[in-house]
Amino acid sequence: MFVLTNCIIHDGIKFIYNHSIIIKNNKILKVCKNEEIDSSIKTIDLNGNFVTPGFIDLQLNGCGGVMFNSDTTPKTIEIMHKTNLITGCTNFLPTFITASEEDLKIAVESVRTYQQSNINSSLGIHLEGPYLNEKKKGIHNKSFIKPLSKEMVNYIISNKDIIRKITLAPELNSEKFIKKLNDAGVIVSIGHSLATYEEAMNSFKNGISFATHLFNAMTPLNSREPGIVGAVFSSKEIFAGIIADGFHVSYPNIELAHNILSDKLVLVTDATAAASSNIPSFDFVGTKIYIKDGQCVDSNNTLGGSSLTMIEAIKNCVLNTRIPLSEAIKMATINPAKAIKCEQNFGRIKENRIANLAVFDHSLKMVSTVFEGNMIS
Repeated sequence: MFVLTNCIIHDGIKFIYNHSIIIKNNKILKVCKNEEIDSSIKTIDLNGNFVTPGFIDLQLNGCGGVMFNSDTTPKTIEIMHKTNLITGCTNFLPTFITASEEDLKIAVESVRTYQQSNINSSLGIHLEGPYLNEKKKGIHNKSFIKPLSKEMVNYIISNKDIIRKITLAPELNSEKFIKKLNDAGVIVSIGHSLATYEEAMNSFKNGISFATHLFNAMTPLNSREPGIVGAVFSSKEIFAGIIADGFHVSYPNIELAHNILSDKLVLVTDATAAASSNIPSFDFVGTKIYIKDGQCVDSNNTLGGSSLTMIEAIKNCVLNTRIPLSEAIKMATINPAKAIKCEQNFGRIKENRIANLAVFDHSLKMVSTVFEGNMIS
């Protein structure tokens, strides 16, 4: 048992001053006033730095030089996890993009194997495709894009303990299937879609509760057709992920999205092998991606993921928009936890939550991470 003291706590909702965090085993035992600390407990002085819940990334293709689609193994997920810890991200959804359904099933089993001994890092798999609209495919391989079948819906539901989230284009997939997935507890997300405003709003009624990388690979908001973006803004129930690297979405649009969506807006990285790595290029489902001035692009300058980390996403919001630090922290912690319904264990600094924490200084540079109650410098 030990106590983290001399820190500014953000508990996932608000800042708390003159308090300390007592950690026992892998959980938060108590958040208490400084004067209530038992002098017999080991104390770790955080030197006035910020301590927040560990960051939660709901869209992570890879990092640290590896890609989940390229090497679909538990070893790859572990490399992603260890790389994440360096930048304060303690929980994530390994994201598997469009491929054959046979490879998709291998990915699901790899995550299942990994989570048998790592229940507090990976929170399940995010299947981004192949049930997309080819006209909004981006970097995805069009040869594998197809509509959902009854057999695959049944497969996803039978593996809902691992398949946490799926991105699809609702205009090309059965309303009945979307409703069935939602009823089973799978988070269904709209993305890589040409849905109209009406189609998007109808899909929300059928169970879609999330929008994948808001503004990207979806119908935009314009004067006569509000599109998916307008539907997300109109809804009071839909969470939306946003990539705050300055390349995928302009900073004024990120600020606009936050002004409208507030606690429904979620920071995601959409990171690739380039994140926390110095590699010049990598393979993304058969396409060579180059890192050019921080951007991940193919030979046609089509974006292929990002090199972003969660702490960088927070910093970008604070430095380039008028989003306050407290709100940016929520976008990386409690908001994603609520989006995938895991807030009872993650996303808050609160009694009996898993002790996954991020510690960073006032310049928003990482100092250390706490994972399952263990300090990692």
